[in-house]
Amino acid sequence: MFLKNKGVQLVFAICLGIIVLLLPRPEGTKFTITGDERDTAFQSISQHFTNISTERDIAKGVIKVEAINPAGPECSADFIEKRVAELNLSEIEVNYEDGLSPRAHRFLAVLVLLIFLFVAEPIPLEITAICIAVFLVIMQVATVKEAWAPYMHPVVVFIMCCLIFAISLDKAGITVRLGKFIVKKAGTSVTKFTFIIAMGLGISSAFMHDAAACAIGIVTMLPLMKAAGIEPHSKTAKFMMLSLPFACSCGGMGSLVGGGRCMVAAAFLKEFTGLEITFFDWIMYCFPAALLCVPVAVLIVYFVYRPNPEYKLPQFDEDSGPLTTLEKKTLIIIGISFAFWLTKGFHGIHYSVTGMLGVAALILTGVLKWEDIHKDLEWGTALFIFGGGISLGLAMGYSGAATYFASLFFPYIQGGGWLLLFAGVGIFGALVTNAMANVAAAALILPIVIPMAELEGVDPTVLALCLGTATSFAMLLVIGCPPNAIAYSYRQFKAVDLTRVGLVATPILLAILIAVAAVWWKILGLV
Repeated sequence: MFLKNKGVQLVFAICLGIIVLLLPRPEGTKFTITGDERDTAFQSISQHFTNISTERDIAKGVIKVEAINPAGPECSADFIEKRVAELNLSEIEVNYEDGLSPRAHRFLAVLVLLIFLFVAEPIPLEITAICIAVFLVIMQVATVKEAWAPYMHPVVVFIMCCLIFAISLDKAGITVRLGKFIVKKAGTSVTKFTFIIAMGLGISSAFMHDAAACAIGIVTMLPLMKAAGIEPHSKTAKFMMLSLPFACSCGGMGSLVGGGRCMVAAAFLKEFTGLEITFFDWIMYCFPAALLCVPVAVLIVYFVYRPNPEYKLPQFDEDSGPLTTLEKKTLIIIGISFAFWLTKGFHGIHYSVTGMLGVAALILTGVLKWEDIHKDLEWGTALFIFGGGISLGLAMGYSGAATYFASLFFPYIQGGGWLLLFAGVGIFGALVTNAMANVAAAALILPIVIPMAELEGVDPTVLALCLGTATSFAMLLVIGCPPNAIAYSYRQFKAVDLTRVGLVATPILLAILIAVAAVWWKILGLV
């Protein structure tokens, strides 16, 4: 009972952060010097460091150095920065390669504190998400602009569009029509209904954004849950509300448009290697994995939170009738918005822009009023939880913490062939994406692992596909991906409930992904 006290939990979270801050900071032996075009800085430290730069590093204008005597006081980043300052080379930047910078050390202290707050939930998650930027600024991990700008990131605006579209579908009565259709197929069984809607929308998530699919499913499900008398935080409510985000996240890896992580992975591959994964290539390689993972994810939630069979959904004997004018207008506007999203590769307009055009059209045509959005949109979730997750992910990158973790993790899988490299990158990506947006996780890790693939003689396409799919398994924290946060915003389960089932689901789904890569991709000749 003592440990459940919110004040005690807050104190414990702060103590965790302080403990991390007091732990010894590994300096490392390798550093990068950027902007030293004339080798002036390197020449001044050459008696203490050796140049280990590759041709790729030189082409990027980066010099990598390694300490000759790691135990010596001269073999540190502080020493290099001091020499740079003495030479008045203000344009030169020194970064850690395999050590933990003071900035990254402070970030890890903030990260540990925040993870505990997100799991234990002693304060509302929206407040914790706001504190992300506050802590990053206070601990001098980020500037004020770096910390707050992601709260209005284009991805946040896009997610708001998805939520508003779901509100319009609910107001027009389309979600009721969809619910009646599924109930007629499933009968009054909560289990059958949940499997049908979760698997249907999960597979659909490959061709529409997983956040939009999840939002549509939840606004369809909630009225039926209320009608059946299903209480929030019951096992039945947890099963129904967690099945949707897990299924939609898994389905989102099925095509390039299913989630931003897939598009980021493909874009980075093209930028760094010139190799391109087309829309249909991605479907060919990854859609089979989505088809397997979607039902397995729902089954795992079912076994962890077995629903009470005594709950019965209401029956609908009357026919829904033809589509009304309001329903037709809603479907046309949202359909056109989806068409713009699907064809972004042709017109180049960002999803947030075409999405907001759709929102404007919904209001101008009378489908929605501003009061509907103001009243029904979960602003705290849309702005703070999504934005905070992006802010935290970006900070992990520019603080140097992600590079440090990569330097610790990846040496263990070098030299083991493509499958070990794939499994290692997949596990790393699935874990990291829980502390940041999956788009940021893919963007952060891919530039690190592409050179490793080339050194190992592995097609970099394999790792691009790996990260686009593995980062779909953000199932440990509410902030891990938009579907989690959308489902949580309806307050039918606690954050720890998601973590509990995620601990079971993540390793099983990763094993399925690795098996698909080992068998299906071999048949296709990719590996």
